[in-house]
Amino acid sequence: MPFEPAFLPKSGRSDTDWWFVFCGDRLLVKATAIDLRIPSYSDLIPVKQNLSRTSYLGTFGSLPCYSGEVDEDIMNLEGISFQELRPLLGLLGEEIFSVAARAFQILHWDRTHQFCGRCGGQTEPKDEERARVCTQCGLVHYPTVSPATIVAVTKGRQILLARSHRFHSDFYSVLAGFVEYGETFEECVKREVKEEVGIDVKNIRYFGSQHWPFPNTLMVGFTAEYGGGAITPDDLEIKDARWFDADDLPAIPMKGSIARRLIDWFIEECG
Repeated sequence: MPFEPAFLPKSGRSDTDWWFVFCGDRLLVKATAIDLRIPSYSDLIPVKQNLSRTSYLGTFGSLPCYSGEVDEDIMNLEGISFQELRPLLGLLGEEIFSVAARAFQILHWDRTHQFCGRCGGQTEPKDEERARVCTQCGLVHYPTVSPATIVAVTKGRQILLARSHRFHSDFYSVLAGFVEYGETFEECVKREVKEEVGIDVKNIRYFGSQHWPFPNTLMVGFTAEYGGGAITPDDLEIKDARWFDADDLPAIPMKGSIARRLIDWFIEECG
């Protein structure tokens, strides 16, 4: 079922509407005998009066979707609990996780843009679109998106994978980094690879994209070929980096992430 984003609902709220409710970075989910699901409005009776920052997101199939948050975990109901968002990628499915990611990004933006960055005045929601407007100087604040590139660098039947100091487990992944002002995506790919592991790349090609809610990143994926140099991890962000054969890969990211899609693409290309 495709998701159709929208700013204003076509009708009033219903007990069957889906609600993406967060407490911090944890999403409220409902456990069934076979999977996890997004709770409906009727499931939220104990917390309806505590919901804040509510927003309409659009429709998933025919189901209207809303986002909201509560200040603290006040749920104590069997089968309903707040769970960390990132691990839910492999449990909710990519399409539903994508809506949850959208909800989280909207909440984070709304929470962090209560005051104007130009004059310090208080902001309020804009009626006509998803934006906040300063009540003093009139500056309009739109949702923030931070573009970043992520790239699979290959050398024949080998792929460059690295371990970051930020990783909480021992998996390896492809390289990624944020785009700087005045920089194209391709320039960002070259710079990030050079800075992080010391090699050059060539034949950069667009692969795909994914919005990533940690907290507001748009990941733009590329493939590239090895262009020269020796691997030298910077030891600031990268703990280890190596060439891995397609038949002998280390632990890699979970299904559903664009990092995993790039690695799976490489495996398929190697046949």
